[in-house]
Amino acid sequence: MSLEVNGLSFSYGTRKVLDNVSFRVEAGELLAVLGPNGVGKSTLFRCMLGLLRDYTGECKIDGESINNMNARQLARRVAYIPQTHYPSFNFSVFDMVLMGTTARISAASSPGPRQKELAAAALERLGISHLSSRGYTQISGGEQQLTLIARALVQETRVLIMDEPTSSLDYGNQLRVMSEVRSLAHEGYTVIESTHNPDQAFLYSDRILALSEGIVAACGPPKEVLDEALVSRLYGVDVKIFSLDSDKHRVCVPASPEVSSRYSDGAH
Repeated sequence: MSLEVNGLSFSYGTRKVLDNVSFRVEAGELLAVLGPNGVGKSTLFRCMLGLLRDYTGECKIDGESINNMNARQLARRVAYIPQTHYPSFNFSVFDMVLMGTTARISAASSPGPRQKELAAAALERLGISHLSSRGYTQISGGEQQLTLIARALVQETRVLIMDEPTSSLDYGNQLRVMSEVRSLAHEGYTVIESTHNPDQAFLYSDRILALSEGIVAACGPPKEVLDEALVSRLYGVDVKIFSLDSDKHRVCVPASPEVSSRYSDGAH
C-alpha cells in the first residue's frame, strides 16, 4: 500500500508551516522524516492522518484522496503510533492492544474471539506476551512503545505512521523498537517515522525526507542525500560523517577534532 503527498502546504493563521511538500512511500519502505523541532513534522503527520484538513495539495493512499475517507475508513488504512501515550485509566497491556481492533468492528460491538486472537498474536510477535496482564502505566517506556506498535498491528492496516518512536527510550530499547520497525517494513508494511537521529536514519531507513523551514531540503536514500552539509543545515551544528566496515555503516559525530579523531582510524 502506497502513501503519496503532492504539493502539500499548511498554515496556522498567517504562519506557513509546510510549503509545497511532496513525496511518495511504497509498500516495504521505511521513510525517516528528519528536521529540527518546530519544522512541521507533526503537522505533516496530522495532515496525513486526516486530523488537519485545511491544507492545499493532496494526500493519497493507494491513489485515493484521504479527503474522500471518514475517520473509520482512514483508520482501516493507516495506524498512528505516538511517541508517548498516557491513558486516563491503567488498562492492562492486553486491553490496550485489543483497543486497536475497534476500527474493524461496528460501534455497537465488542471485541470477540477473533479480535482477542489478533491481540494475543501481536503481543507474541513483539515478544511481550509476558506483559499481557500488567498495567500499561506500570511497564517501561520501551515496553509501552512495543505495546503501541502491537495495538497498531491489530488494526490490520498496512501503513504505519510513527512520531519519534524512540525519543524517550534508553539505547537498548531504541535498538529493540527500531529492529521491530525495520522487520515490519521487510514484511511489506509502509512505514513513516520521524526522528532527530541521523545515525538511526542510516541504520534503518530506506529513504529520508529532510524538512527545513517547511520545505523539502532533501529526499532519497540516506547514503546519497544525508551528508554533513545537510545535517548542518537542519540542526545548525558542524558534524563529520564516517563510513565504517567498507561503507556498510555510517556514523555522524561532532566535528570537533577530539571527537572526530576517535573515528578516523577505522573509518574512511
